[in-house]
Amino acid sequence: MKPSYSIKRLCGVAVVFQLAIMLLLSCSNGATPDIAKKTPKRNTLPHLTSKNVTTTISDSGITRFRITTPEWLVFDSIAKPYWFFPKGILFERFNTKYHIEAKMKSDQATYHQSKSLWEFNGNVHVKNLQGEIFETTQLFWDNANNKFYSDKKIKIVQKTRIITGIGFESNASLTRYIIKNPQGIIPVE
Repeated sequence: MKPSYSIKRLCGVAVVFQLAIMLLLSCSNGATPDIAKKTPKRNTLPHLTSKNVTTTISDSGITRFRITTPEWLVFDSIAKPYWFFPKGILFERFNTKYHIEAKMKSDQATYHQSKSLWEFNGNVHVKNLQGEIFETTQLFWDNANNKFYSDKKIKIVQKTRIITGIGFESNASLTRYIIKNPQGIIPVE
């Protein structure tokens, strides 16, 4: 038995259905928002969004660093491109036996590509190779000048004492640093 609908009739129904959908979507009584006005501009959206990222960096076949983040947004279609880590980031440095020897984490991070500058915000926590712990609410890593710095309050926990102050500058390994405005009790020998 042959079907009762011809191809012409099916095509006609499809065209009528498509026109009806277009009319329904284009009708407006003034209460529906203008979709074009509500659509964000391309340069305000990330070009790339990655979730649950873990990457490693090796040197001569030995894993030296691990970077972990729950979310990584890349904004590269704007005048000043940047990477944004809204849910935090964790950097870990390994020794040759794959034990963590230094680490850095923050609640939020931004990498400004044109300046080669990292900005860490929130609860910023760093442990250097000597085991000293640095805590602040904002820390910058200037890759071009190979230094860390901050204008915020900083707390440095050493083996025998705790140093606090406002304003901070350090070399890349956080072993030679200056606190611009020291605070609290500072023992002097």
